[in-house]
Amino acid sequence: MALPQDPEKHDFLALGDTKASSDYDKSYPAPPAEHHDQSVPGCYDPIIDRYTEEEIKRIVRRVDLRLIPLCGLMYCVSLLDRTNLSNAAIAGMTKELNLRTKNPDRYSVITLVFFITYVIAQPPTTILTRFFGPRIWLATITLCWGVTMIGFGFVKDWKALVGLRLILGILEVCSATFRTLNAAYLQLICNRVASFPVSFISSVLDEVGRRYSIFYLIGSLASAFGGILAFGLMQMQGIQGYGGWRWIFIIEGCLTCLVALLGYIFLVSFPDKEKSRAIGFLSAEERHLIVARVNQDRGDADLEKFSFKKWLGGASDWKIWVYGLCFGCATTVSYALAYFLPIILNLGLGFDTGTAQCLIAPPYVFAGIVMILTGWFGDKYRQRGLCVAFNAVLCIIGLAVMGWAYADNRARYFGVFFATAGANANVPSVLTYQANNIRGQWKRAFCSATLVGTGALGGIVGSTVFRSEDSPTYIPGLSVAMGSQVVILIAVGVLTVSFKSENKKADRGEKILEDSLPFRYTA
Repeated sequence: MALPQDPEKHDFLALGDTKASSDYDKSYPAPPAEHHDQSVPGCYDPIIDRYTEEEIKRIVRRVDLRLIPLCGLMYCVSLLDRTNLSNAAIAGMTKELNLRTKNPDRYSVITLVFFITYVIAQPPTTILTRFFGPRIWLATITLCWGVTMIGFGFVKDWKALVGLRLILGILEVCSATFRTLNAAYLQLICNRVASFPVSFISSVLDEVGRRYSIFYLIGSLASAFGGILAFGLMQMQGIQGYGGWRWIFIIEGCLTCLVALLGYIFLVSFPDKEKSRAIGFLSAEERHLIVARVNQDRGDADLEKFSFKKWLGGASDWKIWVYGLCFGCATTVSYALAYFLPIILNLGLGFDTGTAQCLIAPPYVFAGIVMILTGWFGDKYRQRGLCVAFNAVLCIIGLAVMGWAYADNRARYFGVFFATAGANANVPSVLTYQANNIRGQWKRAFCSATLVGTGALGGIVGSTVFRSEDSPTYIPGLSVAMGSQVVILIAVGVLTVSFKSENKKADRGEKILEDSLPFRYTA
């Protein structure tokens, strides 16, 4: 539904969509009885009173266990299939397909073309997900990309790889849908139910950063053990006359097809699809409760007809573009490391192929730890910008050590830990940062599209900055990566100053933020 035009009249209705901040007035009253009207979007539904805090928590945990692990697993194989190119490159693909050339750098071309179709396919994919439902659509498209990945193992030249990467970009756009579904789910369970005690409201809101971090932790672990898996699959060298690098694609493609089957069996439908067997683990009343909570939060559990004008209205908020800038800069380094870290370890730091594959794991495990810790810190102290800035500084330190600690490769490898942790931990941190500071269905939709686009731009930059002619130091690529993190620091500084200024105006009664009286930005 459209946002209320009169914030003075509708501030109670907008309460469900506010975000946590240190300035939030916890004594704000519950919606009065006249707003308990189900016909009005964003209003209170009496079914919520039938459940205690503990009962709702149990329902949330059940949906947690059903949705997050499976979406995380599908996102995991998506990342594995998207980035196993670097593992195959040092396992013999570069030599067999003659990829180490200049003008153009064939390996960089193969990596970047993925993002072209990835961006183009995003809008129709979002619509088709709603039309077919996540269970059918996402499982089918995951199966298709698994088959495509198997095809990578049978290519004869680098041009065939380019074509398959273009196809993969179309298919793997559903990994962005996993993120969208997960984000929508987080908003669903982390909404403000004003009739609940303040302690419950606060405890639920304080989990959003950790939930984002847990979801992306699965992807981080995929990257961590992708190298070890690739090392094992390399040992199949010569079986059926195929090189070890080909078996990396073939076996991992088969694993993706298996995950697609699991998705078809266990992935849930939208809660408003009452006839779907995929949500049979919830009773009709529990589904009603979920829809009621979404409606009280946002009034948009029932999908509104798409309006391009309303959607484009989000472009007028300059902060959305800053969030996108931060996300693009974060993905610049995370994608660069995903596509080039094995190559840097092999050609830059001098490790043999098998060792380079296995040494990928420890930095990504460390990244997962940092991801969880920053998510916990941000939730506990309601600090979002500080977490983003910390991760950016950590990444800069790591990149500097990687590039300029010439005398000791062990020190350079230590720098990989900081660079990998800072870049990857900032992905959920930036997403939480924007989620806490955006209200409204259309603005959220526009911001999601912006993040997909800027994230892909970061992938394009990250896939081209580490050129083969810059080996073994890769100073130009490292310099670009460090510059992207400096941009994040500047952006966070600008947002922090703006947020504090706007919150003070709202505290003095001079301004209503985001069409909601109690809303305050989370710096």
